[in-house]
Amino acid sequence: MNGARNGGCLCGAVRFEIDPFDTNFGACHCKMCQRWAGSALLALTVPANTLTVIGADNVKTYTSSDWADRSFCGTCGSGLWYRVKENDVHHLPIGLLDDTSGLALKTEIFHDLKPACFELSTTSKKISQAETLAMFAPQEIQI
Repeated sequence: MNGARNGGCLCGAVRFEIDPFDTNFGACHCKMCQRWAGSALLALTVPANTLTVIGADNVKTYTSSDWADRSFCGTCGSGLWYRVKENDVHHLPIGLLDDTSGLALKTEIFHDLKPACFELSTTSKKISQAETLAMFAPQEIQI
């Protein structure tokens, strides 16, 4: 863990601070993340108790599944985070950070669903859809 990092949406209506900050991030290749982010979701895992949001009245939320929701800025539309309801963990896109120095891609989930046209890392841990669902999703939920 490192010191705090700040970030925000495109228009600045929503700003945040993450403290403490972990430089490791992951990629999600599920179809919902592809549609929401326009490609893989490259995101930091941020527990709610380490996230301070300024401009929270500008945050809009869409329930994307029974177990998670996705929030965005109501002014500019920037995707802000994907939140797992059960443990209140947020996954914030790395592009929202003011400073992305020192970040390291560690894990790719739903790797077998990624578009064949790109490869992100040769060293990240690759986890298939079946393996991801077994680890994270309630058994009756399909993504």
